[in-house]
Amino acid sequence: MKVAIFSTKYYEKAHLNKFNIDGKHQLTFFDASLNLNTTNLAVGFEAVSILLNDTLDKETIIKLAKIGITLIDLRSAGFDNVDTEAANSNHITVLRVPAYSPEAIAEHAVALILTLNRKTHKAYNRVRENNFSLENLMGFNLYGKTVGVVGTGKIGATFCGIMRGFGCKVIAYDIKESKVLKAHGIQYKPFEELLQTADIISIHCPLTPGTHHLFNSAAFDKMKKGAMLINTGRGAIINASQAVTALKSGQLGYLGIDVYEGEENLFFRNLSETIIQDDVIERLMSFNNVLITPHEGFFTKEAVEQIALTTIQNFTDFENGVSSTNEVEFKK
Repeated sequence: MKVAIFSTKYYEKAHLNKFNIDGKHQLTFFDASLNLNTTNLAVGFEAVSILLNDTLDKETIIKLAKIGITLIDLRSAGFDNVDTEAANSNHITVLRVPAYSPEAIAEHAVALILTLNRKTHKAYNRVRENNFSLENLMGFNLYGKTVGVVGTGKIGATFCGIMRGFGCKVIAYDIKESKVLKAHGIQYKPFEELLQTADIISIHCPLTPGTHHLFNSAAFDKMKKGAMLINTGRGAIINASQAVTALKSGQLGYLGIDVYEGEENLFFRNLSETIIQDDVIERLMSFNNVLITPHEGFFTKEAVEQIALTTIQNFTDFENGVSSTNEVEFKK
């Protein structure tokens, strides 16, 4: 089938072509993101493939349907940037990559924790300037600390296992509790109790109307003073401007984020010669207890290959009329 690949990253072409065996699908790559103003690029194609920074609202989907698009294939697990109701109404199937490497993202969350705690990034920069002082580099033992996990899907469950390996007490919050995790000693707690108890909280839940700005001033006020918050899920789960206030007061002790609300205007780009217009992220970057990475949690060889493989398989399954567990179903 003829597919328009939008928001193509430099590392994706080779992997998608690798798994497009014998050129079964005609792939055309665009650097541009897909939104209402770029739908003309999809003329003549049967399907579009997108990332989370593309915007497929109702108006965009109506235009896509009019030009003959019958499939939207996300190269990601998240799909909150797609109006699934509009897609359903316009007879467009939505597929995604629900799981590619939970280990990649869970391990990145741990990397953020360790870096913030033991300040290895600061030590590295000091030593390069021949400064071998230990001043202000003291961290704390992870062993024995209480780690709260918000969202215990595949990534959250993997993260739980890693933190138990550090000797942490792991508690969790999820609207659907895992019997497997409970059998392994993970204790589920109400959200407010988790906030009050955890020394470290790591976010692994999807972005939904119920989790939008889940971490706001009210949540920060209930957290243990000086606790660490890590987000490798979706940026809008944290109210970033209210996180700034919590950091300024010392209520929030550490913040590590790999995602950010408004990242579509920042991440995956070299803006080193640009004046950033986002005052909130500029303020966040000014704190010495904040660590920001540019949505790289997924970025391992294994994960990128799996995303490409599943994306191509989605095209094939759709073309062959094969029912797929990767389909995003619109729920009324």
